[in-house]
Amino acid sequence: MYLHQWRYKDEQVKPMLVEKAERVDEVRTATEAFGGTLHQFFFCLGDYDGLAIAEFPDDESALACLMTHYTLGRVHSIKSTPLIGPAGIVNAKTKARRVLGLQED
Repeated sequence: MYLHQWRYKDEQVKPMLVEKAERVDEVRTATEAFGGTLHQFFFCLGDYDGLAIAEFPDDESALACLMTHYTLGRVHSIKSTPLIGPAGIVNAKTKARRVLGLQED
């Protein structure tokens, strides 16, 4: 799972007002082209114009999708954060305990 946050280039705001296609559809199509699933899509106020939560089969697929978005020239910047669910935290704690020589609970 990945959290993607982006800022559009200034010149891309006006086309969004006149285009019939929705950006969420473009993001979904690009995500699915790399074997991913778009779980959430939002426009934002503040430091970023939008955010998406997507699932990809691997880091390389997520990166390829981001490279595609950059190549289209609509975004100024993208920040991506891998998301780790509760099961991942449990596994990470187990590994940390093992390395530190701590007893399991």
